[in-house]
Amino acid sequence: MLAGATTRDAEAQFAPPSGAQPALLPSGTLRKANDFENDATQLPARMLPLAIREGARLLAAAVATLSAYAALRMSGETLLNAQVAYALPYILIPVASLIGLHLFGAFQVSLNRPVAEQLRSAVLGALVPNALLTGAVYLLNDRQSHDIRDVAFGAAAAAVGIITVLAAVMTVTRLLARSGRLSENIVIVGATENARRLILRNSESHELNIVGVFDDRLSRAPEDIAGVKVLGRLDDLLTWDRLPDIDRIVVTVTSDARSRVRTLIDKLRILPHRIVLLLDLDGFDPETASLSQIAHSPAAYVSGAPRDVRRALTKRASDIVFALLLAIVFSPILLAVAIAVKLDSPGPVFFRQKRHGFNNQLIRVWKFRSMKTDAAAEERMAEQATADDPRVTRVGRIIRRTSLDELPQLLNVLTGEMSLVGPRPHAVGMTTETIQVHDIVGDYAHRHRVKPGITGWAQVNGSRGPVHTREEVRERIRLDLEYVNRSSFWFDIYIMLKTAPCLFGDRTRSR
Repeated sequence: MLAGATTRDAEAQFAPPSGAQPALLPSGTLRKANDFENDATQLPARMLPLAIREGARLLAAAVATLSAYAALRMSGETLLNAQVAYALPYILIPVASLIGLHLFGAFQVSLNRPVAEQLRSAVLGALVPNALLTGAVYLLNDRQSHDIRDVAFGAAAAAVGIITVLAAVMTVTRLLARSGRLSENIVIVGATENARRLILRNSESHELNIVGVFDDRLSRAPEDIAGVKVLGRLDDLLTWDRLPDIDRIVVTVTSDARSRVRTLIDKLRILPHRIVLLLDLDGFDPETASLSQIAHSPAAYVSGAPRDVRRALTKRASDIVFALLLAIVFSPILLAVAIAVKLDSPGPVFFRQKRHGFNNQLIRVWKFRSMKTDAAAEERMAEQATADDPRVTRVGRIIRRTSLDELPQLLNVLTGEMSLVGPRPHAVGMTTETIQVHDIVGDYAHRHRVKPGITGWAQVNGSRGPVHTREEVRERIRLDLEYVNRSSFWFDIYIMLKTAPCLFGDRTRSR
């Protein structure tokens, strides 16, 4: 499973469109988007809202379970010694609690939902099922069975503990929201009235982190819109060095500007970002609609798709678990390869090369050094490897053939820069037939919608190693984009299972 990787491993800059000119203010002074400095542009914890909800669910389950166990011990029994019929009510306390919380929507933590409503859902979700369970035990109890007081204590303790936990979660959520920690980084394209209204709404709730505004008609645009700076033209956005920090691009234009919309979208399609088209805010009730709804609902996803946060969280958890297991299993091989590399040729054991990762960010990919020392190659790829390449060392030929040189990328996975499965990260400056690979395929940037991987769908389908022709580049990108569209937990498992036999049985591809 050592065929390719990326996640935050790339040159975080896109190639500027041919003929792009710097944006000038009417006064003739250059407006530099890259000089824009604002603490709000720091990356937020993108998956934090879901993490809070899932954390609240786990804490509620833990509190209910501990309360039930304490009540069982107070009755003089233990879980191992008690008969099933006796232990069953205590076992059902956490089960009933979670079902009740789910039915009453207690885990729907939302900034748009009133605190009183969220608290009411938590109270009802915790009290109602435990009260019903206690009543059922009382009605069904016989002379030999439970002391109803112990069951009632466990149910009451679970309810009180759960309500306390969820109240704390609500408080923490709002504190984080006020500090901007739950906000996505948003860039607005179009210095329009819709943009102004969106920014004004956001200044009250801070649901979105609006970094700046870009407009293709800069001469008509003001210096700022409701306090958010207009940073430049659309071409400036395409070459902006903060672009990898942006989660989503929202295009705010009037609904009758069809030709302008088409022009904007055609230019923005080359980016790996989620791009949404916001035509109208009038369909939203300003008293009830949240900004996150405004940024999603009236907007058509013209590039990318709504982020499946649950899938991303599951993928990250599986990456950590599997990477740790693989690091332990392969630790003897890692040590042996490190010694062999050191003894075989002068130079460092590891090679850390700049590559393009998630959202086209620049990351450093760890590898065992398989070539003669070349510091310049760590910064930019001047030439792809070929068969019988004289730069490759003796040990390098072995570890490249089996992809053992990729094993240190488990560290990139653990740090969150890469995933176990995903499109392989390409090196900065990678060319094929003297052409930059991102210029060969129009949809090239879309492979950066997901984290790069140590192995991937392209690699298990024969597209491993260097790509020396345009046809090979197109085939690799086709497979990469197929993976992006089909990505799922079980698809990742299937690719990992196919990786080992593919690597050790592949003699047609040279690395």
